[in-house]
Amino acid sequence: MTKPNVIFVLGGPGAGKGTQCAKIVENFGYVHLSAGDLLRAERKAPGSEFGELIEHHITNGTIVPVEITCSLLERAMNESEKNDFLIDGFPRNEDNLTGWNKAMGEKVNLKRVLFFHCSQDVCTERCLARGAAGSGRTDDNEESLRKRFVTYENATMPIIRYYEEKGFVTQIDATRTPEEVYAEVETVLKSL
Repeated sequence: MTKPNVIFVLGGPGAGKGTQCAKIVENFGYVHLSAGDLLRAERKAPGSEFGELIEHHITNGTIVPVEITCSLLERAMNESEKNDFLIDGFPRNEDNLTGWNKAMGEKVNLKRVLFFHCSQDVCTERCLARGAAGSGRTDDNEESLRKRFVTYENATMPIIRYYEEKGFVTQIDATRTPEEVYAEVETVLKSL
């Protein structure tokens, strides 16, 4: 079997990663794997050995151990019929990157890193609106968001710089409307 093709989708909370991934799935047939969604599903799974640990990390805005996230991502890829994957919200820190490179680096073909760049103010506004609209996410509140942004700046930005040095990153201005952002995303994907 050929190696799965992977595009990492990174950006702060509320940058529009999920929105853009949905459009890519619809138009390009990729499978969207959200590290956060996989972790939230695992947290709720009856009898999950990781549920309590995941809950602790999500509530505190900290990052779940990489072994757990990688195993959930690998399981999801193996269970899929498709070969093109968007991995959303991962890798988020040095430990994620090292763990991914060790566990999965040789097993996948990394095509691109889409970096949705958006100011903290715009992202916070979007997340609070999402929470108010009933997203059901326990971390769409001001206190969790502050913690998530600190984690993002300190931990995720160095990962984006790492991939930038390797020529994998396409930075996209995510402060624009979803349609404007997607027009640029589409151009990038067509060039792969």
